Amino acid sequence: MAKKPIHFGVIGLGLMGREFASAAARWAHLLDLDFQPVIVGICDTNPALFGWYQDNFPSIRVVTENYHDLLADTGIDAIYCAIPHHLHADVYIDIIRAGKHLLGEKPFGIDLDANRRIAAAAAEHPHVFVASSSEFPFFPGAQRAIAFAREGRMGQIVEVEAGLLHSSDLNPNKPINWKRIARFNGVYGCMGDLGLHALHIPLRLGWMPRNVRALLSDLVHERPDGKGDTVPCDTWDNAVLFCEAEADGAAFPMTLKTYRIAPGETNTWYITIHGTRGGVRFSTRQPKSLWTMEYSSGGAQLWCEESLGYTPPYATITGGIFEFGLSDALLQMWAAFCDELTHGRAGMRQPFYCATLDETTQHHRVLTAALRSHEMKQAVDLEGI
Repeated sequence: MAKKPIHFGVIGLGLMGREFASAAARWAHLLDLDFQPVIVGICDTNPALFGWYQDNFPSIRVVTENYHDLLADTGIDAIYCAIPHHLHADVYIDIIRAGKHLLGEKPFGIDLDANRRIAAAAAEHPHVFVASSSEFPFFPGAQRAIAFAREGRMGQIVEVEAGLLHSSDLNPNKPINWKRIARFNGVYGCMGDLGLHALHIPLRLGWMPRNVRALLSDLVHERPDGKGDTVPCDTWDNAVLFCEAEADGAAFPMTLKTYRIAPGETNTWYITIHGTRGGVRFSTRQPKSLWTMEYSSGGAQLWCEESLGYTPPYATITGGIFEFGLSDALLQMWAAFCDELTHGRAGMRQPFYCATLDETTQHHRVLTAALRSHEMKQAVDLEGI
């Protein structure tokens, strides 16, 4: 099958830039698609990062330290952008105004004002497709949990829990990076980088919190700077948000966690939904296991485990008995972005699309309320934010 090439530029060549490039290199893994990303331009202020891309992607023809070179290139259709949060508004807006489609990294602006500036630019350029990276819902278990909820098999929602937990900051001697400095990361701290992971599925299911009571933890106040000194580490390390949401006219509690210091966790994303007639839970800690319960009046309340195997939204060459991981989720997310860009949402091969710009704004509203809640030590309504 002939594939339509989508010519990409990559701005920000660090960890996630390499992951995107790797996904593009694995495109033959996907079956029966009529589109394909092709990396033709790269940009980073650190030229030491260019070599890996040039060694592995002969399609690259633009190599630059100035992202405007990519935006001026008429042969580039879309941009993947993975840069520090304080740069999001200016760079994302420039990308949109240049007419380049955009898949950007979370949180789509360092704060709510920056996010709304990006949204305003997108509204002025409706021909530009804009979406946010958020890969975990593309795990087969997450897809099954979404379907379980949409089918109404749980009855009235009793409680929802979701979050992302990792322990990368447990070591106080870990050198600081930009995500631990508020002027680059933003005052959300861990919530800005991790919050959409917790909120993506609840927001997609229509469970926007009415209010938030947040407890934020600053556990490590200083870190080594890598040059022999210590410097302030002035972002929140952990956050737990107690929210009230609504489904079918009935309110229920929702707990969201974003932890950089969760002892014993490497990078665990999870969602649990309890209802009056059943429930569902999935965690990347056990990526092949989906737990479900279906309860009838007076019957037994039994959780059942199903081993899912490799059953992603987009078909691949991988056999169904094998295991699904993060690189697979990223490949699926990129397929969804390219699918929607090529065919529109109504014409996609499968119905689950990338995180939307509206969802990033909802996410910012929740995090803004969480900051106010922690400062005021009380619940804060989302209305008016």
